[in-house]
Amino acid sequence: MAKPLVIVESPTKARKLAEFLGSGYAVEASVGHVRDLPRKAAEVPAAYKAEPWARLGVDTDNDFKPLYVVPSEKQAQIRKLKALLKDADQLYLATDEDREGESISWHLLEVLGPRVPVRRMVFHEITRSAIQQAVDNTRDLDLPLVDAQETRRILDRLYGYEVSPVLWKKVLPNLSAGRVQSVATRIVVERERQRMRFRAAAYWDVEGRFSPAQTPPGDVPSFPATLVALDGSRVASGRDFDEQGRLGRSDAVVLDEAGALGLTDALVGAPFAVRSVEEKPYRSSPKAPFMTSTLQQEAGRKLRLSSVRCMQVAQRLYENGFITYMRTDSTSLSPQAIDAARSQARTLYGPEYVPAQPRRYDKKVKNAQEAHEAIRPAGESFRTPEQVRGELGAEDLRLYELVWKRTVASQMSDATGSQVSARLCARSTDGRDVEFAASGRTITFPGYLRAYVEGTDDPDAVLEDRQTFLPPLTVGEGLAAESLEAKGHQTQPPARYTEASLVRRLEELGVGRPSTYATIMQTIQDRDYVWKRGSALVPSWTAFAVVNLLERHFSHLVDYGFTAKLEDDLDRIANREAERVPWLTDFYFGTNGDGGAAGNRNDGLKSLVSDHLDEIDPREVNSIPVGDGIVVRVGRYGPYLQRDEARASVPEGLAPDELTTTKAEELLAAGSTPDEPIGTDPATGLPVYVKSGRFGAYVQLGDNDDGSKTKPSRASVFKSMDPETVTLETALRLLSLPRVLGTDPSTGGEIVALNGRYGPYLSLGGETRSLTREEELFTVTLEQARALLAEPKSRRGAEPKPPLKELGPDPASGAPMVVKDGRFGPYVTDGTTNASLRKGDTVEDLTVERAAELMADRRAAGPPPKRTAKKSVAAKRTGATAKRATAGTAGAPKKKEPAPKKAAAKRAAPKKVAAPKKVPAKGAAPKKAAAPEKAAKADRKAADGA
Repeated sequence: MAKPLVIVESPTKARKLAEFLGSGYAVEASVGHVRDLPRKAAEVPAAYKAEPWARLGVDTDNDFKPLYVVPSEKQAQIRKLKALLKDADQLYLATDEDREGESISWHLLEVLGPRVPVRRMVFHEITRSAIQQAVDNTRDLDLPLVDAQETRRILDRLYGYEVSPVLWKKVLPNLSAGRVQSVATRIVVERERQRMRFRAAAYWDVEGRFSPAQTPPGDVPSFPATLVALDGSRVASGRDFDEQGRLGRSDAVVLDEAGALGLTDALVGAPFAVRSVEEKPYRSSPKAPFMTSTLQQEAGRKLRLSSVRCMQVAQRLYENGFITYMRTDSTSLSPQAIDAARSQARTLYGPEYVPAQPRRYDKKVKNAQEAHEAIRPAGESFRTPEQVRGELGAEDLRLYELVWKRTVASQMSDATGSQVSARLCARSTDGRDVEFAASGRTITFPGYLRAYVEGTDDPDAVLEDRQTFLPPLTVGEGLAAESLEAKGHQTQPPARYTEASLVRRLEELGVGRPSTYATIMQTIQDRDYVWKRGSALVPSWTAFAVVNLLERHFSHLVDYGFTAKLEDDLDRIANREAERVPWLTDFYFGTNGDGGAAGNRNDGLKSLVSDHLDEIDPREVNSIPVGDGIVVRVGRYGPYLQRDEARASVPEGLAPDELTTTKAEELLAAGSTPDEPIGTDPATGLPVYVKSGRFGAYVQLGDNDDGSKTKPSRASVFKSMDPETVTLETALRLLSLPRVLGTDPSTGGEIVALNGRYGPYLSLGGETRSLTREEELFTVTLEQARALLAEPKSRRGAEPKPPLKELGPDPASGAPMVVKDGRFGPYVTDGTTNASLRKGDTVEDLTVERAAELMADRRAAGPPPKRTAKKSVAAKRTGATAKRATAGTAGAPKKKEPAPKKAAAKRAAPKKVAAPKKVPAKGAAPKKAAAPEKAAKADRKAADGA
């Protein structure tokens, strides 16, 4: 019997809807997008490979028509959906209610070509009542919303595929440019430039503790105060200095150590009095409910979740019916949600904690686009965290609790109290007038603070922190100084961005969309534009080079205002205020000054790229000045320092702001001394060098000065050795490695001692065993090696190594986390999940929060691929030979593709093509590419702008 078919994006969502809709409906998932622009040349159908626009996947000369293909991994799912559609009497497209969800529904319509009635079903929470309401109130497909999403997709493809090749040619291969990711990278680089320019300034002040003079000690607690004025002039604090450490205010006096200590001595025994007292009311209002960006920020601050991880957990909560849709830039709540929040606040905290009128947060962020609610607990009545504790894992529960607290607090009363400021004065023994400042705050009614405080997870503790005791004071009242202490300070550079603060900055600038922020955070890390030190984002030298190039030659493409204007233009298309084709024409081919997408520029993206390519000097954009004639250059094998002919590699993990001129001089000195050989090898007559490389010191036999292409022999210097004291004899011993110990009688194979990337080890065919110390490479005997190889890899009876560091319980699993030393370096584990430390992480500085983040990322990545059994060298060679022998058959032509079908949608639809032919199997002999395919080969490396 025919029944309606409902299609959603994810299997989890499908299972939940099937539970609510019952057996009268068939519910299936599309498993994300079903069609997209070709990701690489191999996905371009044969019928289009000769087209000049095939590399882009967009026919720029024919109204920017996109070439959509069904990826090979989605073809089976499409066949399943088509089979279900044959037995259906209606089709419900139930993808998310945003641009991306609307686009997925349109692509499903195009691919499936249904002959039954089609209904668009939308909802912002997965509850029984919401789903039933969505079934009863369907609508048509929103084609302008699809048009806006298509425009965004085409724009990002044009941007990425035109600008990325410039980076490959002028900076490094495999880089990518993107409309938002390039701007995000620039923001991080600009902050690091500020830190590099920063010069610390030292200043001192005096801090004291005071109590009323007429009160016996201990009856009234003392209170702190800080020196703020000296003889009527302000005492300088950190905010008075600029980034060069210069005093920016002429009316401020800077205290040095001697002055501060002298003043402290001169105030001993001096009578203090209250000079002034000012009291004013204190009021604090709750924050708006979460939207996507603020949720990511708070999850980063409170739960130490990365943006990607936050959205993964939020997606899970949404699909299982615990929260409303998590991709939104709206802060408004429905009337039902407002009633639920007010009712729960009244029940939990009392009627006095709920204001007479509901709070409304209708203001949206700049360039807001979606019509959703804010992120809140799902349903017409909210379940407390305690009520869902048994249904959620630890990580999911913590994020749900965060959403619940913020939503309930948003409908609670203001926190009120009073704030007092007092000035204390005295005259020092040398006649100077000094003034100290003290302040206090008393919260008389905590209001929403009882439920939630932004930036912390313990409202009660923050209530105490926000209150500062100051006893009742009257002007002229005498005070006793219980203690006075001179304290030195240094100005601090601006803090690096974290994922949370970078999301906030992008939101302030109007760049990107809430749904894209998590992807952007992941992309700039995956592309090695930034790396993490703790939670801080540190830009790589490659990022500096990329930003240099874009700022100098494509400045408006990374201009914040220009990028935000693109978002406005996309909104105009979604609102039917602008059309896609004229807008893309202006952006790509240029405008005549009539206010097109390029902002009254006469040059479009295409001409910008082609005209500027020859102007770009790779040496210039890849050079970052350090000082004293020293520059960092971004090379193919990593960043390196150069001054004249002297060169030295930049160590991994060294942040750009830490590469001072002094540090650069040290690296150059260490890297230049080995240019002189330490001796000559008697056997070959070649010079022997000790050199410093990217991965540490090494010895080298010979050089390439004769133009020979033969790579000189090299060997790493042991970690226990000092490179400056390595002798010729030691160097030759190192170069003699690997050392053949002898033959194993049972297998006939050679036993070899080698120094590998992960330390010293023994090898016999496919079997390996680690050695304890590098020195054992020279001392281990054949008998010892055979005995070691005979033992299992997990040595019986051996005492396990103690952990390098104990961290505490993992917030997600509750199991204790420890840092261990593994074969591939230190890693953190809870006994079930192992996560390697990343670049910039050290065992000593690893915190519980950072360890939990690494563990969460490891879990999100899924289980590692299963490793196949190791083969012997002979077996590997045999397999390789077999592959070469059968390579010719792997690329055999497949069944002829059907002709492209006519689009089924009502709108002017782009061409629809059949699935591409299968890519030749791994190991197949490559065929010589025709000229168009050579151009399309760049697709393998290009990345769309996120």
